[in-house]
Amino acid sequence: MNSRLYCSPEQRRRTTSVRVVRLSVALAAFFLCLSVVPTRGADAPGWMKALLNAPLPAHDEKTDAVLLYSEDVLSVQANGKIKSLERRAYKILRPSGKNYGTIRANFDLETKITGMHGWCIPASGKDYEVKDKDALETALFGVLNGELVSDVRTRLLQIPAADPGNIVGYEIEHEDRPYVLQDEWMFQQEVPTREARYTLQLPAGWEYKATFLNYPAVKETLAGSNQWQWVVSDVKPIRPEDEMPPWQGVAGQMIVSFLPPGGAAQNKGFETWSDMGRWEETLARGRRDPTPEIKQKVAELTGGSATQLAKMQVLGSFVQRDVRYVAIELGIGGFQPHPAADIFTHRYGDCKDKATLMSSMLKEIGIDSYYVSINTERGAVKPDSPPNMYWFNHEILAIHLPDALDDSSLVAIYKHPKLGRLLIFDPTDEMTPFGQLRGPLQENYGLLVTPDGGDLIELPKLASTLNGVRRSAKLALNANGTVSGDVSEVRVGDRAAAQRAALRSVSTDRDKIKPVETLLANSLATYRLTKASVTNLNHNEQPFVFDYSLVAENYAKTAGDLLLVRPRFIGNKSSDLLETKEPRKYPVEFDGPSLDSDTFEITLPAGYEVSDLPPAVDVDYDFASYHSKTETSGNTLKYTRRFEVKEPTVSVAQLATLKKLYRTIAADERNTAVLQPKAH
Repeated sequence: MNSRLYCSPEQRRRTTSVRVVRLSVALAAFFLCLSVVPTRGADAPGWMKALLNAPLPAHDEKTDAVLLYSEDVLSVQANGKIKSLERRAYKILRPSGKNYGTIRANFDLETKITGMHGWCIPASGKDYEVKDKDALETALFGVLNGELVSDVRTRLLQIPAADPGNIVGYEIEHEDRPYVLQDEWMFQQEVPTREARYTLQLPAGWEYKATFLNYPAVKETLAGSNQWQWVVSDVKPIRPEDEMPPWQGVAGQMIVSFLPPGGAAQNKGFETWSDMGRWEETLARGRRDPTPEIKQKVAELTGGSATQLAKMQVLGSFVQRDVRYVAIELGIGGFQPHPAADIFTHRYGDCKDKATLMSSMLKEIGIDSYYVSINTERGAVKPDSPPNMYWFNHEILAIHLPDALDDSSLVAIYKHPKLGRLLIFDPTDEMTPFGQLRGPLQENYGLLVTPDGGDLIELPKLASTLNGVRRSAKLALNANGTVSGDVSEVRVGDRAAAQRAALRSVSTDRDKIKPVETLLANSLATYRLTKASVTNLNHNEQPFVFDYSLVAENYAKTAGDLLLVRPRFIGNKSSDLLETKEPRKYPVEFDGPSLDSDTFEITLPAGYEVSDLPPAVDVDYDFASYHSKTETSGNTLKYTRRFEVKEPTVSVAQLATLKKLYRTIAADERNTAVLQPKAH
């Protein structure tokens, strides 16, 4: 995630990738500066030659390339090092598949690339070869501010003639010393895979634990002494869909932990979540110890607070706002927090650093707290997921609440069977008030780290009423079809946080109301703002409010002597998300529960009365509901509606119902009321 609200541990697994489609423009410009001359006539290796007449996996006309062959060979050494060989061969089908001819591999002091070769077998003519010496070493590529990182570098290799009809392939040899003896075999790609192999060689006496996810388990075969192999064939591609779960939540993969004899090795693979929790607890041991300066600051901040809750709130505000988010996650720093003393002194740190300082300060007021490792995208971790250090990209806190503390503002509470009530709090998220939790973290699975180990827990789901937009308007319609009046828009929860985040760096009043202009432009053919203001922009604990006045000419349409008026004045709740030619394959992930409401009152022009009203709509499903009604009271046309998202995840089995719901909403939003002249 590039958002400053998120941070992701530096992943010390094999980091080779040819899935660089999103970096294609930057890579193309980058390699224009190079003068690498490939070797013509150098034969591609036998394993690539064997693919010349191989049948292609099933694909359609939109497929850029197919993965003909994938092979990963890992050899675990008794000293904890891992030697590995990675092979890939793609057949390019479309010009946009050229990106598969670019290889990048990250490395550091613990991850060495000992060999790197690439080949192209053209449809006609001689083979091309690029060797290790042709690779370019550069700053960490494809990562924001990667040029500032010195101990993690990238090697780039461009395979020539990655054109339609040609086969490109590569071999990379790695030598790693991982922090944990664990690996991921990600065998499902965005393109079809003909065959993928994974071979594991362990020292004598070692064992392994392998778990398949999002794919039927494959039985291993014994390939030698203490050597095993897994093979999958004809693996279908994953086509990205809007609002789908994250990649690791849907892609076929195998997680394997390497287990030395006796289980005594400090970096042995995880067998349970408790193992992983103990590992994280060990990394953080002593890092939350307070210094005299921290103690003094806590006393200063909480001195004027009469209650324990007030003290927690002021400490939370300090860590969220006064400690800058800066992620410098080098080496083990991708997993281990810095000492609280350093974080406090420098006033910056990443998510786990901010959680560490917050935990240290809470301890000074007698409050215990625990780390919670989580992924910022719901669906990356599931109840049946095996423990994996790479699942998570964010660190937050679970704060133990005293038994006597019961306040309605504290809603993000998880009830632990042993530890009691735990308030889930994100010290990095400066837009979300203390006591609440942003939507993507709700009903998301995280690792609760305790001195005894760790538990995979499901974070709480907040009430939909805590997140949404409440819009109301009092308007007047004249006989020419022009509407004018006042609108108030109150935002709470994530809707308020998102608006504050968008406006945080805006300095002029004109720019502050641009979100209003965007809303009106999407709802009205013409409009003119006459007044607009923002309230509570910098007060997170209060609702965010837009108040504005406008004039919309030609809003009502004439049909003879009739006026056609759309009761739904502004705001769209319908979506074409599911209006696709191909059936959707994956669930829909909403940000979180929400409740939006609209109330629009339109005073009718003199001499007109309502002759026809749109029908009311009442649909209620397990995951969402929508209710709307248009009615008259005297000379006023009143439209009200409520759209509630109850569950953040809509399963594949429910997608047809969601599509029906969106179509129902779209029809309601288009409906019109008919006004006619009053009879004399």
